[in-house]
Amino acid sequence: MRQGGFAPSQGTVPPRGWLVWLYVSRMCVSVSFMTYAGALPAITAAWHMSAAQAGFVQSTFNAAYALSLVATGWLSDQLGAKRIFLWSSWLTAIAGLLVAAFARSFESGLILFALLGLFQGGTYTPPMMLIAHGVGPGRRGLAIGLFLSGASLGYAGSIALSSTLSALVSYHAAFLLCGSVPTLAALAAWIGTRSVPSASYGSHGPALVRSRPKNRRASVLLTLGYTAHCWELLGMWAWMPAFLIASLAASKASGVLAQGLWIGLAIHISGCISAFTMGHASDRLGRRAVLVTLGLMGAICSMAIGWLGQAPSIVVLCLAAAYGFSALGDSPVLSTAITETVEPHVLGTALAVRSILGFGAGGLAPLAFGVAKDFAPGGLGWVVGFSCLGVGGLLAAACALLLPRGRPDEEPTGAVRYPREAKQ
Repeated sequence: MRQGGFAPSQGTVPPRGWLVWLYVSRMCVSVSFMTYAGALPAITAAWHMSAAQAGFVQSTFNAAYALSLVATGWLSDQLGAKRIFLWSSWLTAIAGLLVAAFARSFESGLILFALLGLFQGGTYTPPMMLIAHGVGPGRRGLAIGLFLSGASLGYAGSIALSSTLSALVSYHAAFLLCGSVPTLAALAAWIGTRSVPSASYGSHGPALVRSRPKNRRASVLLTLGYTAHCWELLGMWAWMPAFLIASLAASKASGVLAQGLWIGLAIHISGCISAFTMGHASDRLGRRAVLVTLGLMGAICSMAIGWLGQAPSIVVLCLAAAYGFSALGDSPVLSTAITETVEPHVLGTALAVRSILGFGAGGLAPLAFGVAKDFAPGGLGWVVGFSCLGVGGLLAAACALLLPRGRPDEEPTGAVRYPREAKQ
């Protein structure tokens, strides 16, 4: 096997449209990701939870997801990204059905959503590794951005479906529908990777130490920036639906059905647009410039949104859309940049290192938000909670400012591309 690249068997040719199938799989599996957040108002009442308890369930899900990202990143280096991707896809499908059937209380929800998070990490890192090794650096930002935009479409559908069904029917219906869609994701993953080789490199040791010396500092800064990014993003995802539901209900500007659609559009369709546009922009303008801009924009939105709970609906939704755009827009840029600073044979381990830090911090963000909201002075709960998240945007911008300008001109040694699909 060649060091750092895929080693396909003789005559192996990746299936036509393999990237499209990966995008479809990412979109479908993400429909289960935001189910809890979308149904949070109904679940909080039905399960008799405090804000801290509600945040704890989401934080546990995020922490389990972080552990899964670490494990599957490392295992992808050892056993192959394709194999881990397929295993995780089918296990996520099973976990989604278990949530639909048995999550009926704070205790059962805590366990089952943790299980769902524990299996979902393998649907993120391994396919991203396949894309990183199959698409050249000049178009990699766009390719990874499109992959993450598929997730945003799934998140939007998850929010719209879960919030609407939980309000009009019951949270049980929301769990059932959103928990069933990952089965389609597993099928799409299988179709898309049928002939894609599954490389394993047998790496050992911390990836950041083994990366090229000239890129080691950039790797550390990107990892710290990703950690701050996750704090802001995951905290916002967990609590923004509840904030918008309360704001839209107070304005009486929409019915229950429209609320779910507006929330999904504001938070995740804007994120979908930002994922591929900012990924493409970073291909053209450089990773550093885009990261600094988005970090500062996210911090401003975090500090401002909590003050607008009683503002007109159009104002709240527009700022929420800008928030969703900025909070997610740096994700494909950070992911693309790390593939350019770490050797391919330790890419999975590098992603695992940043995942435990990033999603570990992101896992604590909803809990911190809930605690801040509970103990904030009267009327300032949302302001204090969102402002806590804004610290992440400021730190992400600071880390980006310290990055070297421009983008690496050469691809890491040994990376290969699928000839027929490199331009997708």
